[in-house]
Amino acid sequence: MTDLLADRDAWLTTNCSIARALDVVGNRSTLLLLREASFGTRRFDDFAARVGVSEPVAAARLKQLVADGLLERRPYREVGQRTRHEYVLTDKGAQLLPVLTALRQWGDAWAADPAGPSVRVAHHDCGAEVHAVLRCTAGHDVDPDAIDVRPGPGLRRAEGN
Repeated sequence: MTDLLADRDAWLTTNCSIARALDVVGNRSTLLLLREASFGTRRFDDFAARVGVSEPVAAARLKQLVADGLLERRPYREVGQRTRHEYVLTDKGAQLLPVLTALRQWGDAWAADPAGPSVRVAHHDCGAEVHAVLRCTAGHDVDPDAIDVRPGPGLRRAEGN
């Protein structure tokens, strides 16, 4: 089956995990809402203001993130106020933190303001900066040019191939 990967025209991309992930998180406001949730934002008004989107857009995106299982909507009530809801990352949503970290790291290197990045993210225990790395399951750091693409169990062939 190794030959299947050599002939890219034989691949169907309809079962691509990257494409499916982008169906869930593939727009700017969704990723920025997830950024805010990872930074500890919880309240609707704060999400809309910090991401710079209208309330209808924030409401639609947050609703979809809840439906997709990335955020959980929890009720809270301040004294003398009506019940409202806050949004908290689920385990599924928190697993996107390495993706957000990689995007931030790339942006820091290639798209930051000339004065530098707007935020630094540090490990709470030691203060060292947090960054994303490619690492194999055996624990080795991997250079991008040392990656082999191999067929997975869900790889599908185009008809006639």
